[in-house]
Amino acid sequence: MITLETLKEYGADTDEALARCMNNADFYVMLVKKSLDDANYDRLKEAVAAGNYEEGFSAAHALKGVVTNLSLTPLSDPIIEITESLRAGEDRDYSSLLERIDDQLAKLKALA
Repeated sequence: MITLETLKEYGADTDEALARCMNNADFYVMLVKKSLDDANYDRLKEAVAAGNYEEGFSAAHALKGVVTNLSLTPLSDPIIEITESLRAGEDRDYSSLLERIDDQLAKLKALA
């Protein structure tokens, strides 16, 4: 079950996130749960696989906003990295970054 305690154990900066959520823990946890089903995760993977880095950047940038506002640091770190690489239009192998994102997303979902 996702709680403030399990999010702290995951590595989220819950104090920072709670400040953004008017110190409403229930609201924060609800937002974290909603973020788990964000369609931009799939959109990012599909765009990168197709070599559509502009679309990939759009999806990554949207995810970056969500996960950084929720202070989900273990997930935001690789998302920030892929966002900046895609912003620069780097033609590279993104598989390791996508794996890190998938791994962190799986760990977060396992809390639910």
